[in-house]
Amino acid sequence: MAVFRDFNFKLLVIEKLMYWDRTLTPVFSIEERMEARGITDLQSHVFDNDLAFTVLDESRTFFEELEISEELLASVDALVVDGGHQVYYECSPVWDGEDDLFDVHSLDDLALLPNLKRIIGADSSALAVPDKLERLAAQGVATV
Repeated sequence: MAVFRDFNFKLLVIEKLMYWDRTLTPVFSIEERMEARGITDLQSHVFDNDLAFTVLDESRTFFEELEISEELLASVDALVVDGGHQVYYECSPVWDGEDDLFDVHSLDDLALLPNLKRIIGADSSALAVPDKLERLAAQGVATV
């Protein structure tokens, strides 16, 4: 199975496969996980336990351990860099997008996506990689 070096890059891939394409299952829901633990008011729990603006342990563990087959990785032809992704809510339910919690810091994981053709929002500061546009172009990845 593929090993990602940048957790936040992996989250972009998970967003595409799990929440958009619905090909990566089971779909993770932090609300369902917390309800199973008896926590019915997720936002209050997060604020009361000083967990705001962090990735919850339950989410990090699930997504870090999640295996994505080479077949599914090969199906990824586009990624979107956007602060409103569902996967970000599943990781940090009260995150407001005003910090660098989900910034991608490495493009090393591009090698895991042999059919990636474009990244929408690549010019965003959330793709915090020096010379990112030049590096993507050199690998044949269009930016929009």
